Amino acid sequence: MIVDTTIHSFSLRHHFAHQPGFDAIAFADLARSMGFQGISLSLNDASYRHLGGCDTDRMDRLRAYLVAHGMSLEVDTSDTAPAHMSKMLNVAHRMGATSLRTYTRHGADVSEMMQNTSADLAAVVHEAHDLGVIIVLENHEDFTGPELADIVEQVNHPNLKILYDYGNSQMVLEDPIAALDAVLPHVHSIHFKDHVMIRAQDAGQLTVAGVPVGDGFLPLADLTRRLLDQGLRRFTFENVWAYSAPIQAGRKALKGVSLGDGAFAYLDPPFDPARVILRHSEFSPQTLVDLERQALHRGHEAFRQILKTLGASGDWES
Repeated sequence: MIVDTTIHSFSLRHHFAHQPGFDAIAFADLARSMGFQGISLSLNDASYRHLGGCDTDRMDRLRAYLVAHGMSLEVDTSDTAPAHMSKMLNVAHRMGATSLRTYTRHGADVSEMMQNTSADLAAVVHEAHDLGVIIVLENHEDFTGPELADIVEQVNHPNLKILYDYGNSQMVLEDPIAALDAVLPHVHSIHFKDHVMIRAQDAGQLTVAGVPVGDGFLPLADLTRRLLDQGLRRFTFENVWAYSAPIQAGRKALKGVSLGDGAFAYLDPPFDPARVILRHSEFSPQTLVDLERQALHRGHEAFRQILKTLGASGDWES
């Protein structure tokens, strides 16, 4: 089967931060050279993060590049506040993005978070429809799969879907396969990544850490097979080497989760920086860029091999 593959700009965040001249166009050019059919670009701060600024010239230049090379675009923001979402939907439309990813910024108890997030998204889905942009709500270290599905089902609009992240359910101590089973009918896009668990005594608190794809403990082939069987044909690769996040306060291990086993297996120290980094300040910017590039290419090869093993192929086969 033929699949489209895209790459997320978070995969090269140290390049954006430390490599002179590395901007959104350079990122898209690298993505094209690696055989990706599109990019996902983080606009996740006041200066539109990996776009490098809010001016429309930047938006238009990137759109022109992507159109010229037949590449797709998805963009990211955070915060579901209606005014913010309306602004970002219009940015997505101007840039030619097919979808706008977001996640909640509400910080009350879970039931209030769900209610407030649903109300926010219900207020903007009609505008999303008019602009031709799909809003995708991510399981971003906050909601379980059933909680996320409930939000989408409450809004009940074709322009609101789910972005399933392979590892983010771990931050709420939910098994990744259980999370996928709960959201599968609503999944529009995914983040394909890999994680390990780090013990509290080794990281200061119980921590989920990103590693190059293929170097972690997530059930990548099983998750991918389920998505392919559901009919998903676009996979967004995300290199999350050197990323880490704590377990959310108040969350207890859900059914099927055994800390230290399976997807929640612990990585034992000492930690090879080519596999995992917890404290960026211990390394020079150039070292971070070099290690990130190595992690990117090693993980990309593992990503392609998993898809190939499952009978999926893309431009890299041509």
